[in-house]
Amino acid sequence: MKRETTTKDLWILFKSMFMLSACTFGGGFVIVSLMKKKFVEELGWLEEDEMLDITAITQSSPGPLPVNASVIIGYRMKGILGSLIAVLGTIIPPMVIISTICVFYTQFRTNPYINMALQVMRAGVAAVIIDVTWNLAKNVWNGKSVFYIALMIVAFISTYFLGISGMIIILICLGIGITDAIISVCKKEGANKNELTD
Repeated sequence: MKRETTTKDLWILFKSMFMLSACTFGGGFVIVSLMKKKFVEELGWLEEDEMLDITAITQSSPGPLPVNASVIIGYRMKGILGSLIAVLGTIIPPMVIISTICVFYTQFRTNPYINMALQVMRAGVAAVIIDVTWNLAKNVWNGKSVFYIALMIVAFISTYFLGISGMIIILICLGIGITDAIISVCKKEGANKNELTD
């Protein structure tokens, strides 16, 4: 259910997405962690479970993860208008930055100071990705489902040690999740029928 949103909230949504996108380096997992801190912890617009669901959906959908997440978060806040505003805030910074880099690509590539800055940024990006991984794993662990914990461990072993593609793992987990949801619904319907007959 979408919350009542004011024009001020839309501006906050645009500004938040713009700042997150402009200051995030290292890919989608980094921005998801920052989105969680912004929209769950700071603004209180989303529950932590919702943010985890959004992360799962954006990972298993085609396209850039930050844009996918902004579409869902924007829609959650103010329908289609919210999605458009969130996406706009997300795509403007990289478009401007990449366009600037394209013009000065040769100078950037050979500049030792820029190379040094990029290497230092990698360390920060690695730390943020570890934070995201830790939080996601902790939430699965806190769910206390032996099946999901085992699935997480098997997925990690498959990708890290066996070199299985992340896409294959995501698709298999998606199939398992759909099957689990269908089984849960069937069990609830069966339990309801038994209650009615009793």
